Amino acid sequence: MSMSRGKSDGRARRHRRVRGRVHGSAQRPRLSVFRSNRRIYAQLIDDDRGHTLAAANSDEADLRALSKGAAASRVGSLVAERAVDKGVTGVVFDRGGYRYHGLVRALAEAAREGGLAF
Repeated sequence: MSMSRGKSDGRARRHRRVRGRVHGSAQRPRLSVFRSNRRIYAQLIDDDRGHTLAAANSDEADLRALSKGAAASRVGSLVAERAVDKGVTGVVFDRGGYRYHGLVRALAEAAREGGLAF
C-alpha cells in the first residue's frame, strides 16, 4: 500500500529533478524561484561557489502592499536590475518545481524585460 503524497512532496521531487539539469556558474548564475502562500522570492546563485549574487522578494517594504501578481512582476524586475548592476545578463532559470504559470511566469517575464537572458 502506498502512502499518499502531498503537494509539497511532489514539488520537492520535481525540484530535485530540475536541479539535476540546471547548474549556475559565475557567468550564468541560476535564477531560483520560491513561492510561499503569501510571498515570492528570487535569487541569483553561483552554484560553483555556493554564493547568492543578488536577491529580491515580495516582503521588501515597498512591495508588501501590492497584489501577488504585481509583486511577482516587481520582484522579477528588481532581481534583474540588481543582476545587471553586477554585470550579469545571462542566467539559467530554476522554476523550483513549480509550473511555469501564473506568478512564476510573471516573475520570469519581468526578469527578461529587465535585461536577463534565459
